[in-house]
Amino acid sequence: MNLAGEKYLSLSKIKFLISVICLAITLSYGQGVETAGTFSRMGFGARGMGMGNAMTAVKFGELSGSYNPAITPLLKENSASVSYGFLSLDRHLNSIFYSQPIDTNAGIALGILNSGTSKIDGRDGDGFHTDNYSVSENLFSLSFAMKIRKISIGLTTKIIYNSLFTDLTSTALGLDLGIIYPLTSQITLGAVIKDFNAKYKWDTSKLYGQLGSSTIEKFPLRKILGVSYALDDGYGILSAEIESNTSPATIIRVGGEVNVVEALTLRAGLDGWETKDAHKAHPSFGLTVRTGYSDWEPALNYAYIIEPYGLFAIHVISLSVKL
Repeated sequence: MNLAGEKYLSLSKIKFLISVICLAITLSYGQGVETAGTFSRMGFGARGMGMGNAMTAVKFGELSGSYNPAITPLLKENSASVSYGFLSLDRHLNSIFYSQPIDTNAGIALGILNSGTSKIDGRDGDGFHTDNYSVSENLFSLSFAMKIRKISIGLTTKIIYNSLFTDLTSTALGLDLGIIYPLTSQITLGAVIKDFNAKYKWDTSKLYGQLGSSTIEKFPLRKILGVSYALDDGYGILSAEIESNTSPATIIRVGGEVNVVEALTLRAGLDGWETKDAHKAHPSFGLTVRTGYSDWEPALNYAYIIEPYGLFAIHVISLSVKL
């Protein structure tokens, strides 16, 4: 084969591998519209995902600031959480979060969210297996909020790093702005704008040479309004929220949890209910088992999420402690 043929074959292999990886991502994160940063909209930890991610106005229980940065001044003590998600199609969704109040009127939170797909079958232009590939996306966040009288206002700065293929990566910088307002002792209102200015910029010139190009993929700007209602005597909480974004889509989420006994909490939720396509709605269920044998008060959280188009459900396990 001449040199021109070798060059063409090499380019064909690269295009084929990129196509396979992009297809895997589309199949992996089939929740709603396939847009940039979809992994960061799947949820954060077993508690939130078990409540259908309807957490914008929730101010009680285990919280990380990931859903609404304005919640951090309302935290009572330092807390840490680690989560591991079992997903179909060789995917994973893992997270680590830490939050603490600074004083009675401020708080901070740190978070890492990791997601990806592995064991992607790479093949050359002739259809022969070459290697197994993987894709990963990572979110690193820092949240800070202050309480001004009854209102809490928070800001999250986050860096999102996407490794799609060899010499093909992109980094996005996004901002979340949130607010929490307790209307009464039981009713809380919340609002958040997420992924402001976040976008991926892809440059394939290292792969394709002169045939390469630059592409910008914007994250949908999400505007969410939420409300929560605390049941009497700390028995539980109900929450609901509505989201509009630039996909475009209007999404409704609802969730709730009940403290059956001091050591056990049960919860359920509904996420992804789009007003134009109700088939994307998917329920979730979860529980928390806690113990008070130490000052750390460790708690084990579990969530079972039914994917709208998946063959299998998502299982998420979180371990949280108070420090």
